[in-house]
Amino acid sequence: MELKDRGVAVFCGSSPGTRPAYAELADEVGRAIAACGATLVYGGGSVGLMGCLADGALAREGAVVGVIPRALATAEVMHAGLSETIVVQSMHERKAIMAARADAFLVLPGGFGTYDEFIEIVTWRQLHIHDKPIALINFAGFFDPLLQQVDHAISEGFIRPVYRDLFHTTNDVPTALEWLGSQPEPAGMSEMWG
Repeated sequence: MELKDRGVAVFCGSSPGTRPAYAELADEVGRAIAACGATLVYGGGSVGLMGCLADGALAREGAVVGVIPRALATAEVMHAGLSETIVVQSMHERKAIMAARADAFLVLPGGFGTYDEFIEIVTWRQLHIHDKPIALINFAGFFDPLLQQVDHAISEGFIRPVYRDLFHTTNDVPTALEWLGSQPEPAGMSEMWG
């Protein structure tokens, strides 16, 4: 699947984290998505990694779609300069629209919201609700504890070993985008979704 003219949904923190390198990573991802001609689909905020991500894509004149619940439009300081902004009523609606607008998913460091989005989109793939590729950038080992928990759940019999391949883990942006672009064309969302 070539990423040009495709939607890439990125899940990441609305906080900047403690290291400047996190913001640099988000900026790099935004620029890289724009450079390959894809549309960035994200949570619509202007702060934290979300803001760096969008600003990076916009700096390369990329298309950026933000999806943000009305209640968070102030808390996450809705980005005013996007190509398209979709204001929704709930987090559930936000995630559903992001999933529908995406052909692939990319996960960066973040907090509970990022974990929630990542786990849900992997679960949806496990349930055959979608067959879109998911890449997790394990920048500086940020996701090591989460990956260890997945392996622990596998060893304890709660996750089938084959499901470990529902997402791809990489350490850098070029490898993640190259992998996403090498995946088969997704069929979309199943009737079970929606």
